[in-house]
Amino acid sequence: MSWVHVHLLLNHVPVIGIFGAVFVLAVGIVRRSQDVMRLGLGLVVLVAAASVVVYLTGEPAEHLVERLPGISETALEAHEQAAFAATAVMTLLGIGVAAGLLAYRRGARVPRWLAVWALALSVVAAGMMTWNAGLGGQIRHSEIRRESAPAALEQQADPQPAEPEETQGT
Repeated sequence: MSWVHVHLLLNHVPVIGIFGAVFVLAVGIVRRSQDVMRLGLGLVVLVAAASVVVYLTGEPAEHLVERLPGISETALEAHEQAAFAATAVMTLLGIGVAAGLLAYRRGARVPRWLAVWALALSVVAAGMMTWNAGLGGQIRHSEIRRESAPAALEQQADPQPAEPEETQGT
């Protein structure tokens, strides 16, 4: 198994996981449930840790694919920059939430403001992770690259005209 396999296997965890954490955290806030809020906050910490691991597998994976035919260097660089920003936000979020969970452990109630802050930043992180995932997909999938989209739309809008059928007279 190469770094490319590891990166592709793990890269879905932060993208999908943050949406799950957002859902659980929102339910906990709405229901004012300490247990559900703690679960959502714990999921945020786990997803943040996973995003760091995924980021660290990206560079070795890049070195293995950058010379393959059809790989866009522009797409690689855009993905790398977006990955750094998304991972930075996820890391700060994870550290902040972990600190909050440690501060309010052993029976202390998690303040609602902490859960709301984590939810708001998690929504931002989810957007960044989703954007980054789309950029990552463009590395290998030329059909979703911007420069390919107009040509594909043009072909759909202007199909080859059908050959006229000959009619026989009666």
